[in-house]
Amino acid sequence: MQNTDGSSDLSALLRLNADYVASVQASDVGRFEQILAPDFWCTLADGSFVDRAQFLERTARPSNLRELQAHDVRVRIMGEVAIVHARTSFITAEGRDGSGRYTDIWARRGGAWLAVAAHVTRN
Repeated sequence: MQNTDGSSDLSALLRLNADYVASVQASDVGRFEQILAPDFWCTLADGSFVDRAQFLERTARPSNLRELQAHDVRVRIMGEVAIVHARTSFITAEGRDGSGRYTDIWARRGGAWLAVAAHVTRN
């Protein structure tokens, strides 16, 4: 499907995924305010479950990860919903290599893709 800007849904979701990862690294609350749905929920790597406001509050704090990157990004589009699966690599605050996985769920609302849920794991 084509978006209003002429890009495909896959291209749009890949850009949004890159924005999401970059926003985590940069503590970019402003970008998250644009791409998170009002009813967004996230399961964090420590097992805690946070709503949008709590997620934004946590995001505002400086990230303790460096060189956060997404790998093996897979996007599954199912009509008005899309699921993004990916693997991550990063360097911890202690200087150790780290890795994890995430799954983000996006929904098309008012013609725009918004993140409605996320689940993060770390190894």
